[in-house]
This record gives sequence, structure tokens and C-alpha cells, in this order.
Amino acid sequence: MSGLLNLGSLVLGLMAWILPVVNLIRYGKSDHRNWVVLSFMSISSCAIALCFQIFYNYHLVKSEDWSALMDITGTMAPVAAVLLIVTILLNAITVIRYRGSRAK
Repeated sequence: MSGLLNLGSLVLGLMAWILPVVNLIRYGKSDHRNWVVLSFMSISSCAIALCFQIFYNYHLVKSEDWSALMDITGTMAPVAAVLLIVTILLNAITVIRYRGSRAK
């Protein structure tokens, strides 16, 4: 079960980055209908990925696996911050780009 939390977190984290990139690639096309939905899905994927990591930490605490918890915490905190910052930046670029095209 705990392995699925890590796998799910990885997949959702990648999805959080891929969806805004898809939005930016589709920018030149005439169809601008779904960019808000994709941005929302991206931010939601990031939130769920971070939630999965919190649940994984809870699993380690509950099973009293202190050595595993100490091993991953030093890496997980910066990686979670990078996931969040990059997701916010990609979605901010998407919003700026699409809002700018709507004003024209």
C-alpha cells in the first residue's frame, strides 16, 4: 500500500507539470476553451501528490519506522517545495499568457 502512495505521488507530480506545458503548447491553436480546466487539474494533481507524501509519512510514523522517516525527510521536503513552486510558476505563466490573449 505504501508503495502505491509513492507511485501515485510521482505520477500526479508529473501530471501537475505536464498539464500546464500542454496548455502552453496549445496556446497557438484557436481553441482556448479548456485552459482553465487543465490549470485546475494541474494544481489539484500537485495538491494530491503532496497529500500522498503526507500520508506516506503518517504510515511511517504509525509503523514506527524511524530510520526510514529520517532517511526520506531530508530529501522529501525540498522535492515537495520544488514540485509546488514549479507547478505554481507553470500555471502562472499559463494564466498570464491566456489572459493577455483575451485582452486583445
